[in-house]
Amino acid sequence: MAKPQPVTDADFATTVLESDQPVLVDFWADWCGPCKMIAPVVDELAEEYEGRFAFAKLDVDSNPQTAMQFGIRSIPALLLFKDGKVAENVIGAVPKAILKKKIDKVLEE
Repeated sequence: MAKPQPVTDADFATTVLESDQPVLVDFWADWCGPCKMIAPVVDELAEEYEGRFAFAKLDVDSNPQTAMQFGIRSIPALLLFKDGKVAENVIGAVPKAILKKKIDKVLEE
């Protein structure tokens, strides 16, 4: 069962930016209600796209450097990386269909 992989400031570059696959990174925090709402959706997508798209979660409270580097001001923020660059982004808890459209768009590029 595929699950989003926790990432930190220390391993973000190797896990996300140098990944062979596109990666969706869920920027979240423990105190964030909408983050908890979107987490099960991200888990479902990780299973559906296993082998084609990687999924990661970054706790912004524990890893402020990466959040600042990518200008994360509100969470949940979902950034989709391809070839080490941000290809798409989604701010807030959005329906699964919207996330699927973004993922599919990145896969088609």
